[in-house]
Amino acid sequence: MWSEKEQQELDKILEKYPSDRKLSAVMPALYLAQREKNWLDDEDIEAVAAALDIPVTHVHSIIGFYTLYRKEPVGKYMVEVCTDLPCALRGAEDFYKRLCQRLGLSDHGGTTDDGLFTVEAVVCIAACDKAPCMQINLEYYESLTDEQIDAVLDGLRRAASE
Repeated sequence: MWSEKEQQELDKILEKYPSDRKLSAVMPALYLAQREKNWLDDEDIEAVAAALDIPVTHVHSIIGFYTLYRKEPVGKYMVEVCTDLPCALRGAEDFYKRLCQRLGLSDHGGTTDDGLFTVEAVVCIAACDKAPCMQINLEYYESLTDEQIDAVLDGLRRAASE
């Protein structure tokens, strides 16, 4: 499952932990496995378990606990918008609806027909003071206006077509 480059990266990750503590590397290993397609299938999960010499059930428990990991296909760009109370007080819910509308999605998010964007409301991305904000593939966009939403989406569309 691991490409040569990914195996090298995994080896570097594992070097950071004592050989009897490979379990500690499960989160960075999962992130590495998910990076290419933005989600984890059974083969990815089994590869992480094998690389760390841990039970597959333990890997599943980590994936089930953290929202960072996905077990279903998502768009190339995973867009997460915080709609928790502090952000909601700064207009996050309306921001979320406008973002969904711009992408042709229902008010409940989802994945665009072209598979480019998946939008999801989440509970806190730790940027309450910069609402409305969103996180796209772990990159933060803060204090956003409607014009900035369009600029970000257009930039990502251009990047995807290159």
